[in-house]
Amino acid sequence: MSTSQLSPIRKVAISTGGGDAPGLNAVIRAATLSAHKRGWEVYGVLDGFHGILSPEEYPDGGFVPLTRKRVRGITHLGGTILGTSNRNNPLKYPITRPDGTVEEVDRSDEIVRGFRLHHIDALITVGGDGSLAIASVLAKKGLRLISVPKTIDNDLDKTDVTFGFDTAVGFATEALDRLHSTAASHGRVMVVEVMGRYAGWIALHSGVAGSADVILIPERPYDIHKVVEKIREREESGSKFTIVMVAEGATPKGGGISVVEHEAGRAERLGGVGEKVAAEIHAISGKETRVVVLGHLLRGGSPTSFDRLTALRFGAAAIRGLEEGQAGVMVALDPPHVKYVPIEEAMGKMKMVPMESDIVLTAQDLGISFG
Repeated sequence: MSTSQLSPIRKVAISTGGGDAPGLNAVIRAATLSAHKRGWEVYGVLDGFHGILSPEEYPDGGFVPLTRKRVRGITHLGGTILGTSNRNNPLKYPITRPDGTVEEVDRSDEIVRGFRLHHIDALITVGGDGSLAIASVLAKKGLRLISVPKTIDNDLDKTDVTFGFDTAVGFATEALDRLHSTAASHGRVMVVEVMGRYAGWIALHSGVAGSADVILIPERPYDIHKVVEKIREREESGSKFTIVMVAEGATPKGGGISVVEHEAGRAERLGGVGEKVAAEIHAISGKETRVVVLGHLLRGGSPTSFDRLTALRFGAAAIRGLEEGQAGVMVALDPPHVKYVPIEEAMGKMKMVPMESDIVLTAQDLGISFG
């Protein structure tokens, strides 16, 4: 669609949804400064879309003006100054009835009306696969928008990488570096659980970089007996300790994912696979085993320079795309360029770890077991 077919842009809104990731503030800053350069006003929606669905809960009505002063000095900060949420999906918003039952309703029309009430001409929505699904619906209902992909899991299709992933891998690798010394000192098996619901990118990259001995990822169901076989093989060669890296979505052969909680309006919460793997290792081998769950530590902290630069490029590209007449698209990294792909092509398909990839082959050549 050409710019001649679209009304001029005067006001742009930005929302950040889903789990937080290092680099969100960099996106906000880049988009804000790029928009101001074009003479556009910029507003932030608080807490995902909650600020527009429940404005009465906020002193400022759920919208905040994003001035140059407000976004100054935030590139290096983790989290998001706008707040985010992975609860209360507006397409399946949980409503509690008087009888105590919970019903999921679609509130997307309210979002569209809310933006029009505030005279917002275009929206930049930053999020993962769930946010893309919401953006797709809003775009079909006439909202002019561009999505920015975000997930530390790096599992979104159509983009080479998502910001936040590099920071998460760096932290997990540092954790493995620290665990090697204590594991060796006590002759223990250390099981390290990292995020990765349906794809094992974090576990794979940090596991190889951090010299893990076993890496368990969702793409390849594991056999616990092969894990124990690797532990015994190391002992026979003189290594009395073993580091096992496991993604939270890893599953045993013939088994399912480990779910901690499921509630209306949000995705099921995974967890506990590290404890299960550790308990099975101890039961079979008798080895003293400990578990470290990195969890939300992977989401926090200052983004790496790579993630900062990627996020800044995405935020600026989103504004350029709106100026060029792009709508209903997601910005994507296709090195060395940032391009635009239709949201429909990017959503709903997980980017899984290909087991024939060079990193997997490298891991196998290094003697790392995938169970």
